[in-house]
Amino acid sequence: MKNTIIALSLVASTVTLSACTQTERGTAIGAASGAIIGGAVTGRAGGALVGAAVGGAAGYLIARSDRRGYCIYRDRHGHRYEARCR
Repeated sequence: MKNTIIALSLVASTVTLSACTQTERGTAIGAASGAIIGGAVTGRAGGALVGAAVGGAAGYLIARSDRRGYCIYRDRHGHRYEARCR
């Protein structure tokens, strides 16, 4: 039953996010992912709230960095950088 509720929630969130901008989608997906991970790791609602805040902020920053003609790459050391798309 719990898995069914989670699956329905994911479908509903996908439908509602279709009218959002890329930044709004990134923020919502980051917050949802952070809440799931934070709740699963700590087993408490407080962990889910902190995970949602951190995930939402990270999702916003990643989505906002989307500039036309620029892509995000990683070098061999794992550092991220933005450069013109190839």
